[in-house]
Amino acid sequence: MEIFDCITAVARPIHDFGDEFMSDEATAAVGLRAGFSPGRGFYCRGRFGVLGEVPVPVVQAVQGFLGPDLVAAGWLAGRDVMPAEEAAALYARAVREWGRANIPTDVDVEHFNRLAQQLIDAADADALPLFAGWRAQPCPSDDPVGAAMQRIHVLREHRGACHLAAVRLCGLSAREAMVVNLGIEQAAHYGWPKPQPVTANLIPRRRRAERCTDELQAPLYATLTDRQRAEFARLVHALAASPACRGQEDSAERARRA
Repeated sequence: MEIFDCITAVARPIHDFGDEFMSDEATAAVGLRAGFSPGRGFYCRGRFGVLGEVPVPVVQAVQGFLGPDLVAAGWLAGRDVMPAEEAAALYARAVREWGRANIPTDVDVEHFNRLAQQLIDAADADALPLFAGWRAQPCPSDDPVGAAMQRIHVLREHRGACHLAAVRLCGLSAREAMVVNLGIEQAAHYGWPKPQPVTANLIPRRRRAERCTDELQAPLYATLTDRQRAEFARLVHALAASPACRGQEDSAERARRA
């Protein structure tokens, strides 16, 4: 499999599988049991806790695509619950727990872990601090299924960070990119107050941003052989074949048709 064919094949399932974890009530329940209030506190404190105890504007700048007020409220709401590094470790445990519950039992996770770790190790983390923080998060060797889910999350953070850089390089703001990609209602749902329609000339910029994102990821996938890339794509699709993710894909398809 060619490099860009592999990138295209895995980008959506990696994104959607990680998104399903983040939005699952089971994930929220982990935070509730730890003392987080309902809302975005566990999500913000856990996902961005790998940055350490940083000011709100730093978190806003690193994550990019969520509305700034949503991120600020979530980050501040979690401060009194636990330190950032502890929250990140708890979020990582929630990632692995969700993987054990949702990754199909017949997937060769050992082989996936070897290929995924090769990609993660090959990544240049310059200008990608959120990815760098998650790459540095310990990943247990005695939990291969949970570790596979954590590696999915790390690879998702890599593409997300690359995409944020690509969006800005192509002349789009994060708000504009969200409106172009998801529409006004969904942009508002993700925390952008009163988002406005974008002009037609911005739509090609998002397509360029997608191509640029692929190009930024290409050095990782160049470290795999053609055969390994084909195996990795097959394994990603097998991992993401859980009923939960299929339901999310069906919902996304319904939203596109609406």
